[in-house]
Amino acid sequence: MTAGRVAVVQHVAHEGPGVIADALAGAGLEPVVVRLDEGAPLPEVGDLAGLVVLGGPMGVHDDGAYPWLAAERVLLADAVSAGIGVLGICLGAQQLAAALGAGVTAGRAPEVGLGSVVLTAAGRRDPLFGPEYGGLALPDVPCVHWHADTFELPDGAVHLAATRAYPHQAFRVGARAYGLQFHLEVDAGLAAAWSPHLPAGAALDPLRLAEVTATGRRVLGRFAGLVAGEPVGAHR
Repeated sequence: MTAGRVAVVQHVAHEGPGVIADALAGAGLEPVVVRLDEGAPLPEVGDLAGLVVLGGPMGVHDDGAYPWLAAERVLLADAVSAGIGVLGICLGAQQLAAALGAGVTAGRAPEVGLGSVVLTAAGRRDPLFGPEYGGLALPDVPCVHWHADTFELPDGAVHLAATRAYPHQAFRVGARAYGLQFHLEVDAGLAAAWSPHLPAGAALDPLRLAEVTATGRRVLGRFAGLVAGEPVGAHR
């Protein structure tokens, strides 16, 4: 394994790593962006300390148009089996759920714009989100939503967060694999890249976005710490 190398798999030009790159670098890790939209090959799990899979407008079932989706699911399953740190965001979370045998379907209606998710009891005790681990002090997590699909929880997954419209917003499998339907990685630069692609009425207010960015730095910093092997309290 290449010590500290974390692949960040990107699917479209405007959905880059944002806060994630800084969080990984701050933990002494090397983020390596893999641009599938530019034809880059997927890495081998044995070369990685961690794997992050970002969002995108395609869906889990669009293998015909995007043949790399199936290979990405294999990579995600292998990464979970290898026990390295794994983070799937939006499409990445749906891909992670599917890779672990869970169903992915269309939601009732798109959920887009600034909002929040509510942590479950398990989420409030989780190493990324729980206050005793240096995470959040409140059960509501500010975030950006941009999705129209949802997923079932994989077998053995811990349910971490929900909204009324999309009850399955976050899950953990084992100690180091996370799926987040929502976005915490959005900083001002990423928001500017997203702006031309967002639906009408979904503008990202800078003041509220700053709350999301600050939260993302804390939560994603905790994930980077898990990848880097920093000790955390026992899961409960």
